[in-house]
Amino acid sequence: MENKIKVDIYTDGACSGNPGKGGYGTILVYIDVNGLKHEKELSMGYNNVTNNQMELMAVIVGLESLKKPCEVNLYSDSKYVVDAFNNKWIDNWVKKGWKTAGKSPVKNVDLWKRLLKAKEKHNVNFIWVKGHAGHQYNERCDSLAVNAYKKENLKDLVIK
Repeated sequence: MENKIKVDIYTDGACSGNPGKGGYGTILVYIDVNGLKHEKELSMGYNNVTNNQMELMAVIVGLESLKKPCEVNLYSDSKYVVDAFNNKWIDNWVKKGWKTAGKSPVKNVDLWKRLLKAKEKHNVNFIWVKGHAGHQYNERCDSLAVNAYKKENLKDLVIK
């Protein structure tokens, strides 16, 4: 069995208002067998979304853009996303029919389900980074996200 490709994915979501105009920024970083670094930037802006929705979309889009199974270090400044996996909240939500420990419905279930599907074929290590603290890729992702929601003709978020 061949070794999985190693990819670093950096993500951030941003909103002006919550809900309001929002966007995500995602950067994929891959070093090929010749030691050459490749980077791919992804971003999109939306109307009437929450910051958490944009944080989730940044992760989803990054994982969905991978063509082959990968070993992924996924960096996010969203405790909401990182803790859901590292603290096994998502496992409990699924077991409880998408209910929280307090028995209320989990918010953004459609996005969480899409994220689970997107990560199925990959080994993903979720790593929290402090936002707005000078981390090169986190700052770039934030800039991508903000610039995305400042564009004209924003889309409505439709979950596929």
